[in-house]
Amino acid sequence: MKQTLKVSYHSAPSGLRMVHLHVPGCAVGYCGVAVRVGSRDEGDDRRGLAHFVEHTIFKGTDRRSPWHIINRMEAVGGELNAYTTKEETVVYSVFPSGNLPRAAELISDLICNSRFPDRELDKEREVVADEIDSYLDTPSEAVFDDFEDLMFAGSALGHNILGSRKALDTFTSDICRDYLHRWYVPSNMVVFYAGNLGADRVFSTLDRAFAPVGGPAPVRCVAVPPVVEPFDVHKTIDSHQCHTIVGARVGGLDSPERYALALLTNILGGPGMNSLLNVALRERRGLVYSVEASTGIFSDCGSLAIYYGCDPDDNALCRRLVGETLQSVADGYMTDRRLDRAKKQYLGQLIIGSENLENRVLGIARQTLFRGHAVPSDEVIESIRSVTPDQISTLASTLLPTSTLTLGPR
Repeated sequence: MKQTLKVSYHSAPSGLRMVHLHVPGCAVGYCGVAVRVGSRDEGDDRRGLAHFVEHTIFKGTDRRSPWHIINRMEAVGGELNAYTTKEETVVYSVFPSGNLPRAAELISDLICNSRFPDRELDKEREVVADEIDSYLDTPSEAVFDDFEDLMFAGSALGHNILGSRKALDTFTSDICRDYLHRWYVPSNMVVFYAGNLGADRVFSTLDRAFAPVGGPAPVRCVAVPPVVEPFDVHKTIDSHQCHTIVGARVGGLDSPERYALALLTNILGGPGMNSLLNVALRERRGLVYSVEASTGIFSDCGSLAIYYGCDPDDNALCRRLVGETLQSVADGYMTDRRLDRAKKQYLGQLIIGSENLENRVLGIARQTLFRGHAVPSDEVIESIRSVTPDQISTLASTLLPTSTLTLGPR
C-alpha cells in the first residue's frame, strides 16, 4: 500500500483545520467538513439530536430554500451527503472536477446559516421515525447497538444514534440552531478535499468559502465508560434466527495494540472466506450464512464484535466454536508462518480498499479530526508487519472471557 498521493495540511486564521489529498488526473472532487460531535455528546433528553441535525441541516438557510440546496450540486451531476456516528458528523459533496467553489460555498452556508424551519422539521421527523422503525425491524443491525449499550453501560457512548420517537418530538428549530452554533465551530471541525487541484489553490478557495465560520471552542463533557463485567444476555424477539454477538472491550484510537487488533480481527472474521470463524462455522459445518468480526474504535475505548446469525437450535454450538477459536489463537495457533500469510492477505485488502477514493479521504479527515494528521501508509504497513505471534496470542487472551448478546426466540 505504497502512498503515492500527497496529503497537505493548512490552518485558516480562524483556527479551522484543512486537509488536502492530491489526486492528479482525477475527474471527481470531494469536499466536506468533519465535525467532532455525535451521539456521545448528547444528554439523556437529547438522544438522536446529532443525527436529526444532520438530516435537517439541508432544509433551508437564510439564502436558500430546500429545493435550491438539493439542486445546487445535483445541477452539475454532483451529490450532497452526510452521516452521523457516535463521535463525529460529516457533511460533504462529491462532484465533477471544477466545481469546488460551488461545493465549498454551499457547505459553508449550511454550517453558518441553516434555519431549521418548523414545517421542514415536522416532515423530517416522520422520515427519521421511519428510519428508527426500519432499524428495529432488522435485528442483524440492532444487535450491534444493543451490544454496545451493554458494553458501555452508564455512558452515552452506548446510546443508539437514531434516538427515539419521543425525543424526536422535542427537537425545535431553536434547539437545532443552538446545537449547530455550539458544535460546528472552527476548533471542532476539519475541512477536507480530494481531487486534482493543487494544495495552494484548494486552500485559497476553502479559506474564502469558510471565512464566515466562527464561534468559541465547545465544552465537551464526556468520560471514559466504566469497564463492565462480562455478560451473557438473551433478549426474546419475534425472529426465526438467533442474532448473536460475542465480543469484548478493547483499546481506543491511539491504543498501542491497535494494529495487532486490526490484524487479529481480520484473522478471526474478516471478509476472506478463509477467516478462522468462517471456516469453523460455515465451511466445515454449514451452521451460518455468514460470520464476521469487526471493531468499533472510539477516541478512548472500543469493542470487538463477532457476529453471526443461525438457527436457534445451533446457537449453543456456534457460541462454543467461537470460544474455542479464540482460545486456540490465545494458545498460540498463529505461528510465524501463519501470521506471515495473514499479514500478506490483510495488506492486500488494504491496497484494494485504498482505491476507493471516497472512503480514503473520509478516513483521512477522521484521522485529522482526532489525531491532527493522517497516519502515512508506510507507517501502517510497517506497524502491521511488526506484529508478532506473541502479540496476537496475548491480545486474544485479554479478550477472554467474552461477553455475549443474543436477539432471538427462546
